[in-house]
Amino acid sequence: MSKTFKLDGREIPFETGQTIMDAALAAGIYIPHLCHNPEFTPHGSCRVCLVDIGGRQVSACTAAASEGQEVDSSSETIQATRRAILQMLFVEGNHVCPACEKSGACQLQAVAYYTRMLAPHFTHFFPRRPVDASHPDVIIDFNRCILCELCVRASRDHDGKRVFAISGRGLESHLVIDSPSGLLGDSSFAAGDKAAHVCPTGAILPKGRGYETPIGERLYDREPISIVGDVRAHEEEVV
Repeated sequence: MSKTFKLDGREIPFETGQTIMDAALAAGIYIPHLCHNPEFTPHGSCRVCLVDIGGRQVSACTAAASEGQEVDSSSETIQATRRAILQMLFVEGNHVCPACEKSGACQLQAVAYYTRMLAPHFTHFFPRRPVDASHPDVIIDFNRCILCELCVRASRDHDGKRVFAISGRGLESHLVIDSPSGLLGDSSFAAGDKAAHVCPTGAILPKGRGYETPIGERLYDREPISIVGDVRAHEEEVV
């Protein structure tokens, strides 16, 4: 007999070693997330996948599933916490969705819509961040980086290059590139790298392919993220 736990009152089967996120996604149940990617070791940095277990909030992507757990992923308390986290992500960067070529195919935007986060609430920081267009094939807009570390993990664990890293602490945290000049064009990064295809926002984009798909026909214009899934699964379709 398989082991199960309850997620919002529904029995979810799981295997030993699976996280709550793993088991939920395997059962076809969506838990909002940004930094999670099943190809990499769980990170828990974005905290958008917070769930409640017995009054304790944990990240579903790192918390192990266990027999008899009762997990809350849909109460208004949990949803309000997720919205607050997303509101902070939006104001800590420069996310101008109507002018962004990733609009309609951006996971940050799609998760915000899913959780009903329709306004930033907090005061915008308006940080002064650069755009790195030094690479012949890829552009990096640091204004859109949410520090999910997906590119860091992909470059390190899949590509074996360690092109990216996070530097600084707190509000000073930022993505950096390991090259003599600090520019992507002087690094070992290549357009075919895994790290080029995992960004959930418009921070890493291929050159020469923006605005190919009209608004209204883009990935999340058609169906919500809870049905469509992560951007990474549709990368060829949305860039």
